[in-house]
Amino acid sequence: MTDSAQRWRTAALAAASLLPAASAVAAEPTIADLLQRIEEQEQKILVLERKLEISEEADKTAAGSAAVVKASERGFSIQSADGKNQVRLRGVLHFDGRYMLEDDTDLTDQWQATRIRPILEGTVGGIYDFRFTPDFGQGRTVIQDAYVTGRFLPEFQLTAGKFKMPVGLERMQSATDIRFVSRGFPTNLAPNRDLGLQVGGNLLADRINYAIAFANGSNDGSSSETFGDVDLNDDKEYAGRVFVQPFLESDNFMLRGLGIGIAGTYTDQDGTAAQPLLPTYRTPAQATFFRYRTGTTPTLAAGERLRFAPQFYYSIGSFGLLGEYTEVSQDVARTTAAGTTVGTVDSTAWQLAAHWFLTGEEESFRGFKPNSVFDWDKGTWGAFELVGRYQELRVSDDAFAGGADSFADPAVAARKASGYTLGLNWYLNQNVKWVLDYEHTTFDGGAAGGKDRPTEQALLTRVALGF
Repeated sequence: MTDSAQRWRTAALAAASLLPAASAVAAEPTIADLLQRIEEQEQKILVLERKLEISEEADKTAAGSAAVVKASERGFSIQSADGKNQVRLRGVLHFDGRYMLEDDTDLTDQWQATRIRPILEGTVGGIYDFRFTPDFGQGRTVIQDAYVTGRFLPEFQLTAGKFKMPVGLERMQSATDIRFVSRGFPTNLAPNRDLGLQVGGNLLADRINYAIAFANGSNDGSSSETFGDVDLNDDKEYAGRVFVQPFLESDNFMLRGLGIGIAGTYTDQDGTAAQPLLPTYRTPAQATFFRYRTGTTPTLAAGERLRFAPQFYYSIGSFGLLGEYTEVSQDVARTTAAGTTVGTVDSTAWQLAAHWFLTGEEESFRGFKPNSVFDWDKGTWGAFELVGRYQELRVSDDAFAGGADSFADPAVAARKASGYTLGLNWYLNQNVKWVLDYEHTTFDGGAAGGKDRPTEQALLTRVALGF
């Protein structure tokens, strides 16, 4: 019997004991009457107790199914109590400035909102991840990411939609993690985002990461929006990448931060006058220094395109290195009054970039957190990072052979671009940073009369917000 029922029984017995003295005129109740009344009170008490239990169970169920709302420096999220369903809101804003230090350039000094990206991502059913990223930067609207990933096993994950092709190492870094305003020359040769399917996963306790993609195919350095996010032919592109961190759990601290990988792509596609399927290459300041011939007798893609991309990353303490090499072998053709010329043009690019936190933070390929934040009242300044790189991009002589019948015009297309970058990054907190880069790029060829294109010198700056 519950404590409440016991109290009711005691009160009833006390009242019953007083009845003979309190009522001289009323008929005295029998023992059976008193017991019946007590039984009725006990039933009422049991009903009330059950209602209370049901109410408490409902409160617990409601609390267990209530959505959990979170907000942190990594964004905002709403998730179910069991964590299997959630939606996260993140964002990227890059406001860039460019100041050219030379007068003989076609580029103008300017400010530009390069990236304006609200990011909606989440998980459904504890297995299926999704991401949707529109971009309103540079005065246009583009869908950067739109995909779903099924994480069926750590070793087997299937992605469908529009996503980054698994090729370039620096390209695989998010826009908030790159150390320079402009990505390096190898990224000029690697594909960006494309539409397709991808199988990937992690093996051997995350020491090996692999990805194999089957996509429409995109030009060097470009995304599928170049073609309006639709395919122009039946021929598809295959991409694959393996990245290994062999010493991830090693006792040797010096080796833990080493990662090495190799990637590549293959396709066999033919371009048209409307869409030649060929790239242009740009400097860090975004000046075009190489393009194939266009006009009434353009150069077209005419067959196989192969990419080969070895890469590595290494970090130890506050120091980090990133290196990659990318080579593209492209079959091309051009029809002129003299006939049709076919050939293969090889383009190669490499870079070696170094990063060093002056304030002692740990370098990493993805993500970093300042040891302090900028706070004028507390006298703290956040984190400071020195960065530098050297890079080259070279186009083989096959592009320029044949004089007027060549695939590229040597009077406007450079054979080689070489450059170095020196920069300083100031992380005011984990979400806001200011970047200042000095870019110096020289060229072989690219001007009339066989002369070299003028040296390009530029100051590039960025105020970046990422959460």
